[in-house]
Amino acid sequence: MATASQLARVERVRAVQLLLARTAQADAEAQVASETALAGRVAALAAGIAPAPTAAVAFSLSAAAHYRERLHQSSFAAQDRVAEAARRADAAGDAARDAERDLKAVEKLQARADAAAALAAIRALEGAPVPTRFASVMLRHDPC
Repeated sequence: MATASQLARVERVRAVQLLLARTAQADAEAQVASETALAGRVAALAAGIAPAPTAAVAFSLSAAAHYRERLHQSSFAAQDRVAEAARRADAAGDAARDAERDLKAVEKLQARADAAAALAAIRALEGAPVPTRFASVMLRHDPC
């Protein structure tokens, strides 16, 4: 069985791992929010370039079509980045839950070790001989 100092060290390591996992999860969620906002901005720009009936020159129509095509490509890329960021956020969440589970397991081991040590101390006291100096005082049953 592990000693108290070993369990304390393992608990500290698991606590740091949990902190790092939660930080990675927060970063991944922030990345998802950032990528979603970017995808929204690209979609808004693409909607603003939609063809409209005007008396425009062919050059400006061609330029708008090219710009719209580039925005659509950017929109598809942004959607892929949002999906990838969401996958990373899910993985970070799983890692944080695993780290929390590991930390709780170590805390349970520490509690079990503390209970075992307390029980061993109680049993040692039960088996200890009564001090002879106080034996006569302890055996008297007269009222104080």
